[in-house]
Amino acid sequence: MPATQRKVKSDKGSVQIKVSHSRLQLVFTYGGKRRYLSTGYPDSPRYRRVAERKAAIIEEDIDKERFDITLDKYRPQPKFVQDDTAVDLKPSLAELWDGFIEFKRPQCSPSTMYKQYRTFTNYLLALPTHDLDQVPLIMEHCLKKIPPKSCKRFITRLSACCKWAIQAESIGTNPFAGMASIIKIPKGQRGDDDDIYPFSVEERDVILEAFRADSACSKFSQVKHSYYYPFLCFLFKTGCRPSEAIALQWKHIDKDFSRIRFVQAVVESEEGRVCKAGLKTQERREFPCNQSLGKFLREIKPHGCDPDSLLFPSPRTGTWINTGNFQERIWKSVLNKVGIEYRKPYQTRHTFITLALDHGLDAKDVARLVGNSPEVIYKHYAGKKRDLSIPEF
Repeated sequence: MPATQRKVKSDKGSVQIKVSHSRLQLVFTYGGKRRYLSTGYPDSPRYRRVAERKAAIIEEDIDKERFDITLDKYRPQPKFVQDDTAVDLKPSLAELWDGFIEFKRPQCSPSTMYKQYRTFTNYLLALPTHDLDQVPLIMEHCLKKIPPKSCKRFITRLSACCKWAIQAESIGTNPFAGMASIIKIPKGQRGDDDDIYPFSVEERDVILEAFRADSACSKFSQVKHSYYYPFLCFLFKTGCRPSEAIALQWKHIDKDFSRIRFVQAVVESEEGRVCKAGLKTQERREFPCNQSLGKFLREIKPHGCDPDSLLFPSPRTGTWINTGNFQERIWKSVLNKVGIEYRKPYQTRHTFITLALDHGLDAKDVARLVGNSPEVIYKHYAGKKRDLSIPEF
């Protein structure tokens, strides 16, 4: 049986032998904790047999309630000799990272695993070494090759990985502890406020009119730009995330068009795009429709449509709109045509929030409408108008 499938079974669980970065690793659960024991052995028939014997010993000790929770009994000798060369048997950072990813997977959304942890994994694979004794070399590489904010987040994750490995009793110390704090972010890159650049009312109206009247087609299809006018109008009118809008079905709209229920979102995952229950920061959100939004929804609803049908289907497939393609192939083209400074479509959300605050809505109420915390609204939006004037005092 291949090493990646071999298990030693007992009444109380099993020890699984996996291959991680060409090294054999023992994986099992004891005392309610998932444990990872790196053997340091290469994946070869000879060392596979050694690993199987080690797995059998662990399994027997668990059965007979004499398991060594320190794992010292099961660890290999500090070095083994292969071809007259001494090889260090300590687990590598790559091996620990594999275990950490599997630990985090059930706790994270598919999009987080796909977008964030995939990026961190790519950073890790590009490191010049995975030796935990070579942290200065790893830090030097990261500071040179990774942008400061991303570098700080990556080192923070590596520290979390090693902290988890200590709890799993795979290593004794965390060589990355405190290392993220020494990474200094340039002043202009410290906050997220630079990412919030809402459109003015005039810009919003020009964009919407351009989409409504634009009969041009993308060079990738024969679909007119005007097809996307309802989708874009909805984003401006509700401030919802694009991932929430493309997942909306007509059954989520009250029959009298007085309320919208956001209950799901389309996200990128390791398996591709999926529609997941729940939103980014909450399980569900209700959005009351004002008169103009209710009228808009009434006008765009197809007669006799299936309640399960999408509000904004892709013109080519009838499934979810590909927001990445929309941004690259259509959005950029229209903004360039009307001479408005380029910003991502997500700025429709920032525009709604800013205008809601400008028109007197309390920050706590705006937070409820858009699915943010009041703290986020206060920190990033409230009081940050683009045009300020000093009152007489």
